[in-house]
Amino acid sequence: MKIYIGSDHAGFKLKDKIKGWLDQHKINYEDLGNTIFNPQDDYPDYALKVAQKVTKNKGLGILICGSAQGMCITANKVKGIRAVIPHSVKETVLSREHNNANVLCLSGWDTSFALSTKMIQKFIHTKFSKEKRHLRRINKIKKLE
Repeated sequence: MKIYIGSDHAGFKLKDKIKGWLDQHKINYEDLGNTIFNPQDDYPDYALKVAQKVTKNKGLGILICGSAQGMCITANKVKGIRAVIPHSVKETVLSREHNNANVLCLSGWDTSFALSTKMIQKFIHTKFSKEKRHLRRINKIKKLE
């Protein structure tokens, strides 16, 4: 499965570290920008690119901005996206098992590299449980799109 990653200026430094970690672990990813540090860039541009690729190619996404909030709000506007901002490894696991989350949003200001990589590892390797109650809830969400 391919990972699509994007960030604005506030998430750029963390994104570069994460890309190195992804390379080291031979995890297939595509950086959808920004590919250069630009303090004037806008997070919705990168959230949209990542969200569209995730839905089109049935991959996973990682978005990083200052607080993670703007990326999450924007990504969730795209049909088929279930973007989350977990604050722990446990929340990351539950977001995949219970909510079938497909985009992980991280704070470039407040999420450490160490925690980021632990959460990404779990995000990539945790599967949706497909339990009836979770399927029922996901289907209710889909009806809102």
